[in-house]
Amino acid sequence: MWSYVLKRLLLMIPTLFGILLITFAVIQFVPGGPVEQMVAQLRGRDAGGGEGPAASGSDYRGRQGVDAARVEEIRKLYGFDKPAHERFIQMLGRFARFDLGKSFFQSKDVWPLIVEKLPVSISLGLWTFFFVYAISLPLGIAKAVRAGTRFDTITTLIVLMGYAIPSFVLGVVFLVLFAGGSFVQWFPLRGLTSLNWQDLSLAGKILDYLWHIALPVAAMVLGGFAVITVLTKNSVLEEIRKQYVLTARAKGVDERSVLWRHVFRNAMIPIMTGFPAAFVGAFFTGSILIETLFSLDGLGLLSYESVIRRDYPVVLGSLFLFTIIGLFTTLLRDLSYLWVDPRVTYFD
Repeated sequence: MWSYVLKRLLLMIPTLFGILLITFAVIQFVPGGPVEQMVAQLRGRDAGGGEGPAASGSDYRGRQGVDAARVEEIRKLYGFDKPAHERFIQMLGRFARFDLGKSFFQSKDVWPLIVEKLPVSISLGLWTFFFVYAISLPLGIAKAVRAGTRFDTITTLIVLMGYAIPSFVLGVVFLVLFAGGSFVQWFPLRGLTSLNWQDLSLAGKILDYLWHIALPVAAMVLGGFAVITVLTKNSVLEEIRKQYVLTARAKGVDERSVLWRHVFRNAMIPIMTGFPAAFVGAFFTGSILIETLFSLDGLGLLSYESVIRRDYPVVLGSLFLFTIIGLFTTLLRDLSYLWVDPRVTYFD
């Protein structure tokens, strides 16, 4: 087992290197780089296009009217006075020390920026994770036990509707219905807490937080529980039809014991193997559209704004961190198979 884990850990190194290399190479050709963005800001106009930092030939039109020496200073400030391969090697050296660099436009290190946005993403991710599993597992089991009945048909329609409607559309509907759009204003429009949150009591703080997070979490849950529900139902149905269940019933074993002591344990194997990765991923969930709709300043919005502004240290630093987390959660998911099903082996 340990040799397998070591091989997977060693395999992460070229995987991470390849992802960073491809991303770094692509952004060298993206128009409207940080130098051009800064020059356009100095000239008081939007940086809406032009050549990227690594492009050659004609200058970006935002440079017109800006002294060439000043442009060169900006290039040196952002490190674009060095060749691309040298900048890439320097970036790898920083990442090896877990130094994610400093934002071009926010005058902050990338680490504090990510940590600053984490409360919103953790709130969205953990609550969504909890409710999705809390709803999907019992509902999937109930649908499997009552397969073909009216309950199964009605809940299938509800599940499919939730799956078909994107989360951001549900978010818009919730805002219109319950946040002062055209009907009632039971929930706030924006933010994770109220402005006077610090002045509230402990119970008041908790209620205020839950009041603000209710609509965005509801939108994400209704749009995300369908897959786990259907997977649970199909897994339970598959186990119910196996020979050992028929044998247990023929021996007179109580139906409840058959379901919970035998069927449930085996049916949960494909569900539980994805549980660790989903739990870890919940800490870094970022939904750009949901965060934008409800004015929640989280990791999703940070990533989107960084791409739009060509804030490459934030883009590459976030990519480095999330890729490592993704690789480790994938390994954790594979190892969880061994925990829930000893028959599985990777070591032959």
